[in-house]
Amino acid sequence: MKTSRAKGGKASAEEHEANAFRPTRDQVLTFVAENPDRASKRDIAKAFNLRGDDRIWLKDLLRELQDEGLLEKRAKRLHKPGALPHVTVLDIYGRDPDGGLLARPAEARVEVDSDVVVAIRASKLGKGPTAGIGDRVLARVFPGEDADGPDYTARVMKLIDKRRDTVLGVIRRLADGTLRTEAVDRRQPEMLVDAEFLGDGKVGDLVELEPLRPTRYGLPRGKVVAVIGSLTSEKAVSMIAIHAHEIPHVFPRDVLGEAEAAQPAAMDGREDWRKVPLVTIDPADAKDHDDAVFAEPDSDEANPGGVIVTVAIADVAAYVRPGSALDREAVKRGNSVYFPDRVVPMLPERISNDLCSLREGEDRPALAVRMTFASDGRKLRHSFHRIMMRSVAKLAYPQAQAAVDGAPDDKTAPLLDGVLKPLWDAYAVLSRGRDQRAPLELDLPERKILLKPDGTVDRVTVPERLAAHRLIEEFMIQANVAAAETLEAKKQALVYRIHDAPSLAKQESLREFLQTVGLSLARGAQLRPSQFNAILQRARGEENETLINEVVLRSQSQAEYSPGNIGHFGLNLRRYAHFTSPIRRYADLIVHRALIAALGLGRDGLTPGEEARLEDTAALISAAERRAMAAERDTVDRLIAEHLAARKGETFEARIGGVTKAGLFVRLPQFGADGFVPVSTLGNDYYIYDEAAHSLVGERQGKGFRLGDPVEVKLVEIAPLAGAIRFEMLSEPRPLPTATRSFHKAKGQTRRLQSKAPRRGHSGRARSK
Repeated sequence: MKTSRAKGGKASAEEHEANAFRPTRDQVLTFVAENPDRASKRDIAKAFNLRGDDRIWLKDLLRELQDEGLLEKRAKRLHKPGALPHVTVLDIYGRDPDGGLLARPAEARVEVDSDVVVAIRASKLGKGPTAGIGDRVLARVFPGEDADGPDYTARVMKLIDKRRDTVLGVIRRLADGTLRTEAVDRRQPEMLVDAEFLGDGKVGDLVELEPLRPTRYGLPRGKVVAVIGSLTSEKAVSMIAIHAHEIPHVFPRDVLGEAEAAQPAAMDGREDWRKVPLVTIDPADAKDHDDAVFAEPDSDEANPGGVIVTVAIADVAAYVRPGSALDREAVKRGNSVYFPDRVVPMLPERISNDLCSLREGEDRPALAVRMTFASDGRKLRHSFHRIMMRSVAKLAYPQAQAAVDGAPDDKTAPLLDGVLKPLWDAYAVLSRGRDQRAPLELDLPERKILLKPDGTVDRVTVPERLAAHRLIEEFMIQANVAAAETLEAKKQALVYRIHDAPSLAKQESLREFLQTVGLSLARGAQLRPSQFNAILQRARGEENETLINEVVLRSQSQAEYSPGNIGHFGLNLRRYAHFTSPIRRYADLIVHRALIAALGLGRDGLTPGEEARLEDTAALISAAERRAMAAERDTVDRLIAEHLAARKGETFEARIGGVTKAGLFVRLPQFGADGFVPVSTLGNDYYIYDEAAHSLVGERQGKGFRLGDPVEVKLVEIAPLAGAIRFEMLSEPRPLPTATRSFHKAKGQTRRLQSKAPRRGHSGRARSK
């Protein structure tokens, strides 16, 4: 077979286009690495001028490279495994010896090394935003060209935020009278604070400190630059996460001014649906209501047993116009953030809880979709409408469920036959379609923290999952699909909600794990959610059920927003977009504007400028979503740690929730708390980390600990402010299943490394004391 001659230096697309020969594997890998913005299968074929049978050959080669873990596909583009996205959010932290700016990814991902270094380079035209140390930027990223240089280079596209080099801490007074700060991050050191640098801070205050010039001996010293609030005040714990993750939480004056000046939307060509008995069904404590539903049998004789489902969504686009102060703040926030003790909304309350909230008995503008389904659950058609509606009732999930189950109250009794029962009948029809679609069915209950009036934890519950929850979820999914289908049909640009299939590396890791529990995952054909569901079904009721659900979840990719569509693997849908929550997600507002523009429903649709920025916007709101998830998780950790602080020395029933070479993460099911057991405390054996089996295995005894194992632990150390808990393992190691091939491989590597490194020094093995 003839191959193209390898070229030295960077392999540009232009150099490859003149070559009509099949490239070597190395040339394909080089092209993908050096052209991250043009690395789809079609781009590669075009670059190497491949046609006909050569394109089939290329498809096989790319599949082979993915099987070997040398490439992975993300949003239709091929990447080196672990590579940063081509457009990403960076934090600038310092300068190189030549004065150039250095940055790191703002949102660490599991597959990306947290120590990756990105060099910021100036625009060739001298244009664009000027960034400096401490800034957060949206940048276009390219692989580094020098083996001794940074991992990546980047060009700044947008300056997101300017940040000071400050840290957070709580002021404490020691017995000798000195002041120091207690760290709110387990990786952050304590700081001494001299009285002259205390400012307005008081003992017990959460403060922002600026590190002073380091001294040769002792703890670093800091200067208080801002007092955030007293840690004894209500909602103080979530405030730590808000500041640590730099979540915008105070609306600027011009944003509040726009919100207060907004007037209720008029009819203005809207369809009058105020007599349609739409109802909202939400959690009992919900303050905003952005979706309402109605269903009825289809009277068309050609569709026997069919139903018509209507979903109406608050018309946020009528109030938040492109380029306005409200819009700029909304895209900066990306989404609302939900803490156990507060909500940081994307939009001011005047918009989210008033003008756009579909309140019972009040006229509200909405964007509605009417969908017709056949009796087997297939969607036959749908149409979008800009309407004025009036909700007939605000219901809570348990309230609606109780009515259908035979226990209506004074509010639901009049709605039972005409509104609620038709909703449940329609859900039965849609469920048939869902069963045929076979989305991923993970069984991992969500816990909810209930707080006392003082903001501390009262108890942790697992709310019951009702049919009412599933009904609303399925109606919303179908409305989201309809939005994506309509915009595609109209060739209108949009932001999709995409979820890639598990990477080949994660698939292989899952296969190796399943072998240790007597299960298998087929190779070859394209993976489907139904294959995972079959595994989960076989595990149902078995000892390893929770473990297998956890491992299957960890094998999945992370959903994100993108203007390019690759489908949604978890939901098993070819096209999907978020449409149903524009009050709390900016992605949904984009889709609303796109529908308004595509269907000619008004003059407040998506603008050409917004369309041109969709890739940037998708990257920003995806990063904002990950930021919110991290902040919510950190707050829960701190609240639970504070709740358990008085129980140091007690023993608890736990379950292993994570395994690393450094030790075990264990979870207390009754509290939802996570803590760590260092490998050095596990017993008198050498423990080897078996990544495929998610276990630590004692070399001498062959016993160990595995993900999902029930164990008994003792709480030995706790740092509530950092949300850090350390446990001591009380359970003895358990006999493990027959060792997998990866375990033997790990042992072999360990023995080979033993002659080259001290016994406690290499990464695969740790000695317990």
